[in-house]
Amino acid sequence: MSGVLYRKLFDDAALFPPGNAPMGEALPAHRAHLAGRRAGYVGPFLVSDARVAELRTVLGRERRDGDDRHANPGGPGPGGADAPLTVAVTVPGGAEEVGAAVDAVLADPALRLSAVEVAAAPGRTREAAEALRTHLPDGAEGFVEVSRQGDVHADLVALVGTGHHAKFRTGGLTPEAHPGEQELAESLYAAVGLGVPFKCTAGLHHAVRHTSREGFEQHGFLNVLLATGVLLGGGAAEDAARVLAERDGATVAGLAAKLTDEEAETVRGTFRSFGTCSVTDPLEDLVVLGALPAPGPR
Repeated sequence: MSGVLYRKLFDDAALFPPGNAPMGEALPAHRAHLAGRRAGYVGPFLVSDARVAELRTVLGRERRDGDDRHANPGGPGPGGADAPLTVAVTVPGGAEEVGAAVDAVLADPALRLSAVEVAAAPGRTREAAEALRTHLPDGAEGFVEVSRQGDVHADLVALVGTGHHAKFRTGGLTPEAHPGEQELAESLYAAVGLGVPFKCTAGLHHAVRHTSREGFEQHGFLNVLLATGVLLGGGAAEDAARVLAERDGATVAGLAAKLTDEEAETVRGTFRSFGTCSVTDPLEDLVVLGALPAPGPR
């Protein structure tokens, strides 16, 4: 299998915990990823609606600096800052705040909106989906974060036919923020059975299931990809849970290597991407597992 399984899989969430990179570091690092040999694996720059104004300020400063450099040809070029930045905006405040978040991005020609991810309280998924329908521009995707505290299946049913996708939280800063294998498997099973594509956020720091330094039991993103494939092939939630629980890297990498490009495309049509505060770490995991070649010099 080629790198089809990992294409645009890693949304750049450097601004978010636990990385919490400053804007002035996260933005140039994102551009460096896009300029490198692994650009094909990197998704949009993730920013919360509360930080869109800060991002626009930084981009405005870059434009002014670029104009100065163009006026003084002896200085360095703008370093790629002239191209619109593709962003996905998170809206943790819910449906009522989607419109303002979209307007703030669309007001700046230096930004291109690829997606909006809005959190929904239990039982309010339909309301969030309606807000996305009302405010999203053509070409932008909508994701509704489904609460673990509610009836996940019912909330996913509310997304059927809306054209919007689900978002599952797979980790956080406490042990309780990490769903177990069976819980996540049942959520994935429901989404696949209903034909609702999804993305994940938080906790998928490495390719294979492991125990973190803090003692958190964390899912591997490669396990989640494989579990999605098992479900798409007609497997039950218990089958997906067994795949999610697998901790042997060679076993997990071997299963991924058996996927054809067509199978990988099908998996990625359902598991769209996940947010990671480090784009480099998960890619390095794949190199160590032999799933991707080491990047050569440019």
